[in-house]
Amino acid sequence: MKYISTRGNAPVLTFEEAMLTGLARDGGLYVPESIPKMSSADIIGLAGLSYEEIALRVIQPFVGDSFSEAELISSISNAYAGFSHNARAPLVQLGANHHLLELFHGPTLAFKDFAMQLIGQLFQRALNRRGERVTIVGATSGDTGSAAIEAFKGLDTADIFILFPNGKISDVQRRQMTTPVETNVHAIAVEGTFDTCQAMLKDMFNDFEFRDGVRLAGVNSINWARVLAQVVYYFSSAVALGAPHREVSFTVPTGNFGDIFAGYIAKRMGLPIDRLVIATNQNDILHRAITTGRYDTSIVEPTITPSMDIQVSSNFERALFDAYDRDGYAITRLMGELKQGGFGIEEEALLTLQKYFDSGRATEKETSRVIKSMFDSNGEVLCPHTAVGVKVANENLSRTPMITLATAHPAKFPDAVEASVGKRPVLPSWLADLFDRSERLTEMPNDLQLMKTLVRERIKI
Repeated sequence: MKYISTRGNAPVLTFEEAMLTGLARDGGLYVPESIPKMSSADIIGLAGLSYEEIALRVIQPFVGDSFSEAELISSISNAYAGFSHNARAPLVQLGANHHLLELFHGPTLAFKDFAMQLIGQLFQRALNRRGERVTIVGATSGDTGSAAIEAFKGLDTADIFILFPNGKISDVQRRQMTTPVETNVHAIAVEGTFDTCQAMLKDMFNDFEFRDGVRLAGVNSINWARVLAQVVYYFSSAVALGAPHREVSFTVPTGNFGDIFAGYIAKRMGLPIDRLVIATNQNDILHRAITTGRYDTSIVEPTITPSMDIQVSSNFERALFDAYDRDGYAITRLMGELKQGGFGIEEEALLTLQKYFDSGRATEKETSRVIKSMFDSNGEVLCPHTAVGVKVANENLSRTPMITLATAHPAKFPDAVEASVGKRPVLPSWLADLFDRSERLTEMPNDLQLMKTLVRERIKI
């Protein structure tokens, strides 16, 4: 299995190389040259298997010779051993034809754990084999950072720097990043928005002298291995509801487009998905792009769903690459226009995107009302991001079973939940002392040179 850049001007890599590289050297994102297919018989064969067994069957075709089957089995087993639910990603029924996929039973209570825990295992294995150490830099709107730190803290093969927008994430999200005591962990509060942090991250990758000098690696959703790990729970949940004998649909709260792009890959692999519904908050650039064909950035409004307060959704580039028939030149042009504020999607490409994706949005008031109504009707407590998904899913229900992805535990956003239902969600026992722990973080301005100097000093280069 080989991997190519969405911008068509970077080396073709193996899975391991693409995983360790993260962002391609031409600024693009790595994608597989071709999508492996699973037959109906293959999907039927997933019924009754454990989550780990399904993960092996879904992931292995994308890995090629990079990891042996024994290495994958061990890595997958270790990755999910610390999850608090035996099903890893259990389904809960919300209504007659509506199900919630709980993705918050990992160590940091968010769906990012499914990918990060596995990537940590694969990175450690690959780097030990190579005798190398890397510097991981990530940008987060809340959950990616804590999941990455949890996966890489204390490892002897990596230093990890996580950039997050100062004052624009929940207290729980911040403390999960700033309270680890391991010396290879560096939490950096940057003045600005998530887009500020993400732009700084990409600028560091595009400075090849710096990138090579500190052996830079990335674990944001720009990393293909992140997307791949998330494909698994589309298969596990669809099979639980009768696939491949009947279609299912998914609604996905999304900011950076990685989680719903994983659903797109599952559909391309052969999973009978009827509809993939993008759910956005009022910072609704993805909804506007799908419905109008214009991808125009605007001012980010802080919301109770901070992980969706994004205007530059990196993984949308991967979807555009396929919609433009894998034309790297066209994607390079569009991304250049994006730096000037936005671009228009050509009609044929837009029709391709609309073939695969529907979309909807939720305002702050609508999100809060859904949290309250779900609690009042069946006692289900939703995090605000999940509530955005439920609101949009309810507008798109049909005879096909709908699965809404529950992306985080409600206790990660206690203020928003308490304001809606009058009850403060409680953290699990292993995080009960989170607010008693000492914090360790560095505040930084939006200054690329200062950030690069900080990284060099911390890793002693």
